[in-house]
Amino acid sequence: MSLQSPLNLPEAAHTPSFLHHAMSNTLETLFANSKGILAMDESTKTCNEHFIRASVAPTEAARRAWRELIITTAGLAECISGVILYDETIRQCKLDGTPFIKLLKDSGMLIGIKVDKSAQQMAGYPNETITEGLDGLRERLAEYAAMGARFAKWRAVFQLGPNRPSNACVNANCMALARYASLCHEAGLIAIVEPEVLMDGDHTLAQCYVATEQVLHSLFQQFEQQNILLENIILKPNMILPALACEPQASYKEISEATLKCLRENVPAAVGGIAFLSGGQSPQLASARLNDIEIHCQKSLLPWPISFSFARAIQQPALSLWQGKLSNRSAAQHALFHRAQCDQAARRGEYSPAMEQV
Repeated sequence: MSLQSPLNLPEAAHTPSFLHHAMSNTLETLFANSKGILAMDESTKTCNEHFIRASVAPTEAARRAWRELIITTAGLAECISGVILYDETIRQCKLDGTPFIKLLKDSGMLIGIKVDKSAQQMAGYPNETITEGLDGLRERLAEYAAMGARFAKWRAVFQLGPNRPSNACVNANCMALARYASLCHEAGLIAIVEPEVLMDGDHTLAQCYVATEQVLHSLFQQFEQQNILLENIILKPNMILPALACEPQASYKEISEATLKCLRENVPAAVGGIAFLSGGQSPQLASARLNDIEIHCQKSLLPWPISFSFARAIQQPALSLWQGKLSNRSAAQHALFHRAQCDQAARRGEYSPAMEQV
């Protein structure tokens, strides 16, 4: 494929002011009408792992069929403004040959693309990881933009534990996030930056707060040093949560207050928007906690819009129903749409457990 100009427009149109205007339109669309961003950008390895747990054959044909099921779910665009794809997915088609990117464009959902190459063991820090993928990123972003992508995503992960995350791990990953964001803006793409403090372990809500604050402080320090335009950034953070194995678990109120306090004190007002990840939360908990955060947001003015960018919390019930069988396709799509509706309601502060009784 020959590389075209970002957004498939004449070269003369690619002035900094034009690209900035295009990115502003993308950001506005992604946060409009209480919609969220669906992350269906699992790597081949991760997708296969999910398939094995759901008794689905871990094959390319099954991955293509699953992604077609998601993209063709009736009404999905009513709740979802954009979809983050993986390199394999952005090149796939329906069985009838229609490219997935055409289906998404026709539905009105914007196309995003995961561009990092996953976390690898960090040299010198055997219990920590560094996300790789900067080599050749400028060329890959240009290709994705020519294919129709309007935004991109890069994820860095931080594990809590004794002396973790280290300053070295935090700073190295945040520097990579800043370099990625700079290259996205050069290509005319909104940059979703995802610095995730993982839920693994037994740490408390307070420990998650400290680690998240450490990460956000380093992230925006790197952004300042590298002249990143914050208005063209979407921050995709974790909520402030206790680990899955921590007992007792925190209340919705404790989570909402801690999450919003951490964001207010560490995220500049110029950031274009915040879209929470779901991490290891159950679909119902992710919706309920997002709903409580939104209710707290409505009681005070925030400088940025708040939304969601969930993966497993939207997909998992549908995948469990599907099991790779054509006969289960309709039920799986119904479950997927239902979860998207629940999360859209949560973004409005209108979710309730009664919505699960369907």
